[in-house]
Formats: sequence, structure tokens, C-alpha cells
Amino acid sequence: MTGQRLRVVVIGAGLAGLTAAVELAAAGADVVVLEARDRVGGRMHGVEVADGVVADGGAAYLGVQHTELLRLIGRHGMRLASTGMVGDSTFLVGNQRMTTAGRVPPLDPIALGDIFDKLEDLVDLVRPDAPWLTPGAAHLDRLSAASWLADEIQRPDAKTFFPLFLGEMMAADPAAISVLHMAFYLRSGGGIQYLNAFEGGAQQWRIDGGAHLLCEALAAQLGDRVQLRHPVRAIDQDGDGVDVLSVSETDGAWSVHRADRVVVAIPPLLAQRIEFRPGLPAPRATTATGKGCAVKVQLGFPAPLWRELGLSGWSVSTGGPLLSTVDDSPPDGSAGVLTGFVTGEEATAFSRLSPPDKLAAALAHTRKLFPSLPAPAQCTVTDWLAEKYSQGCYAALFGPGDWLRLGPTLTEPHGRVHWAGTETSLEFFGLMEGAIRSGNRVAAELTVIASGADDSRKVLAR
Repeated sequence: MTGQRLRVVVIGAGLAGLTAAVELAAAGADVVVLEARDRVGGRMHGVEVADGVVADGGAAYLGVQHTELLRLIGRHGMRLASTGMVGDSTFLVGNQRMTTAGRVPPLDPIALGDIFDKLEDLVDLVRPDAPWLTPGAAHLDRLSAASWLADEIQRPDAKTFFPLFLGEMMAADPAAISVLHMAFYLRSGGGIQYLNAFEGGAQQWRIDGGAHLLCEALAAQLGDRVQLRHPVRAIDQDGDGVDVLSVSETDGAWSVHRADRVVVAIPPLLAQRIEFRPGLPAPRATTATGKGCAVKVQLGFPAPLWRELGLSGWSVSTGGPLLSTVDDSPPDGSAGVLTGFVTGEEATAFSRLSPPDKLAAALAHTRKLFPSLPAPAQCTVTDWLAEKYSQGCYAALFGPGDWLRLGPTLTEPHGRVHWAGTETSLEFFGLMEGAIRSGNRVAAELTVIASGADDSRKVLAR
């Protein structure tokens, strides 16, 4: 088939947008990617923690079920680093510090078993292909996870553990999400056991050198088709095409990008800020839609010194700010990297602190967890709640009422506007794998449109 090449503007140079752009360009489309930041990667971001050592300030971990991500990693010749841990775990329960060989906090096992049983019942109930059609969806979507906890769970240790678990899995404050969203997220990601596991689970590996390298490799395939510091303000459609209006953050100049189709591959809270003409028939986010509540703290040491003390670097605390830590040191041991996670309600409070106070709070907590370690050589804080062009991490939080209102139109095109991003994926929602699958999906949508499903528009050249 010959004819006019499909012109596509992709908004967002995160993993979803770059995946879609590369696939469309390979199919012969004329692609431009507009990115608001001065870098590619979105919620995948490398931060330097020592000379030549970069850690994941954003998305980091993957497992065997993440087949599309593994395929891309292999295609670009990248290596995986195991997250396997040797040594004892550290737990800070109240003001009591203890170390044990296990990975589960030393809380009442009966209480933890009870809460996991109840969560599994919810996960089994939810429809992963259409959460809004789950039996009892209206009730489950109205009910916050915090209200569910108050109604269903009585044991104190289970109430202590629940926000720690949701913070680790979803970067969520239980008060900010619906029970339907909680159950769907856990089901979509492969189930509670898979999501929660390092060895054999969703946290088995990370990309050696940082996950951001994958986005940089995808962007390199596109070259100057990726335009940085170009936030999009409006999208205008007419009978013949679509105009995307962006403004350069370098010189303030406005640009109009004419296209046949647009792919919006940014988080829903950001997509909702774009002015669409004609307007959207359904919102991308509501007043209940929340930011993913995650802040990552990277502590750099000359070597993984905790290993010499028989510790794995893994810790869990019942109080903040660092609710958990993990050893993210490079495989060659050229530096020691402890990554601390501040999530849920703790992240919201932590984000309000001044930069010096954040640093002081993180270091004070580290001294409680690992009193025998020297002070880190470097401490880096990546506050996703404060990121203008992310609006949180790991992913947007669907609050009460969101799934019934937003779910049915998550992937439904608005005329010439199509949607990508991990929040549009019903598989591995909120994860890198979900982002890639959403990019593949939207690229396939446009390829079908271009290849002759509409005979009046022969738009892909071969």
C-alpha cells in the first residue's frame, strides 16, 4: 500500500509514549514526541549516588511475568541485576529495633494471615478485564480502603501492617483509594504473592545502571523527533486533522503541530489539565483521583557496609519516614546504595518538609535502623509528589467512585485522540510492564486505522 504517511503527535516521553512512538515510526508513521521535562523517562529517573553510580529514583523493579519489558531490555542489550538479598532483615516496631532472618515484620502472624485472607477474597472477586463490572462494583468503588479496614479488621497488628503493605505495593494512603482500586491493582499486577516477592516475584530484578537507560535507548531511536521542554496546553480537532499547541519552556514560543492522530501518554491528572476542543465526553481524572504517594531516598556508601554486619539492607518500620529500605547496590559492589521508601500518608507529610528537613529526617531514621553504619557519603531525595510533570508515583490513585466513572472510557479514543500510559493498562496497571503494553496497544490501534480499515485514509507508507 502506498499513500500519505500517518502524522502522529505523541504527548509524553515516558515509557508508554516512547514505546508507542518507536512502534509507529517503525510502521512508517511520521512521529513527533512532545515532552514537558528536560529529559525523557517520565517516572523512570536515574539519580547519581556516587561517582559513576546511578540508582533508580523512580520505577525500578521487574519480574518474569513482565514479558514485554524483558523483551525490550533484551533487544537493547541491557543487563539485569538481581535483587536477591543475603543477611538478616531489620525491623523497627515502635522504638524497638530487631533483626531476624525473615522478611516479614515481627507482628502477630494470625493477624497478618487474617488480613491477607480477606485481601485475597477481594482480589479473586474483581474482574481484571473490566473492574467496573465486578459483582458489587458500585459498593466496592464507593468504599475507601481505610473504611474497609475499620469495618473488616479488628486485630491491632493487622491495622498496623495494612498501610505499610499498601504503601509498599501501591504507594497509596488507604484513605485515598477505593476498595475496588486496591483489589484491581493487586490482581492486575499478578496477585498479592507475586507483587510482594523479590525472588520469583515482581521485584526479582532491576536494570543494571538504571531503568531510565531503557527510555534513553528508545529516545535515541527517534532522534530529533523527540522535543523536550514542550508542555502541551491544548488539542484542537477538526474534520481534517488535529492541532497540538505546545509552548517552549526554553524561550516561551508557542508551536502548533498538525497531525492526523494524537497519543496522550501522560498521567491522568496531567491529561485533565490539557484543554480539549471539542471537550472530552468523560474526564481523565476527577477530584477523587489522587497522586501516587511515593518519595524515594537514596543513601550512598563506599560499599555495601551492612553486609559486613550480616544484614541484607532490607528493613521495615512501623513509623516514618523510611517505611522500608532495600539494598540497591550495583552488582560489582563499587558502591553501597540503600534505597528508602516513604509512601502513603508518610509521603504526604514528608513532601511538605523543606529540603534540609527532609534530609535530616531521612538520616535520623537511617541511624535508628543501622546504628553501626557510618553516615552516608551522599543522600538524594526524589519527591514524586512535588514533581510538576508527574503528579505522583508509582501511578495515579483511583479514589472512591473513580473506577465506575473513569474505567469504561480509559482507552476509548476521543475522536483523533488516543490514550496510553500505565494507568490505561488493565494488565500490570501502575508498572513499567503496563506502560509498555499500553504503548503497544495504541500503536496497534493506529496501525489498524492507517492500514486500510478506513479506505478513505491511506496513511501509512510502505
